[in-house]
Amino acid sequence: MITETTLIVSVIGAVFASTGFWAFLTAMIQRRDKNKSAEAQMLRGLGHDRICYLGSCYLEHGYITKEDYENLHDYLYVPYKRLGGNGTAEKIMKEVEKLPLKETED
Repeated sequence: MITETTLIVSVIGAVFASTGFWAFLTAMIQRRDKNKSAEAQMLRGLGHDRICYLGSCYLEHGYITKEDYENLHDYLYVPYKRLGGNGTAEKIMKEVEKLPLKETED
């Protein structure tokens, strides 16, 4: 008959031996390191700058085109958020989302 200790040791051994566990652990470590790297910080800073600058321009105009919105949101804001960005850029983006959409610039 299997004792509780033997069963626990077997389960722990199986978890540590599984490639899925190590792949998960490696991915988590790489993700943490990526967010702390100088490159990630620089990208987040550049994203913040562009979002704030472009967002302010659109707010000043009082409208945004569909193409400009997609570029700002999909190619700057979404990656910026994935890198852990928040704060001023997020506030500006929320204001930009309230702007009327125009097909083309005047």
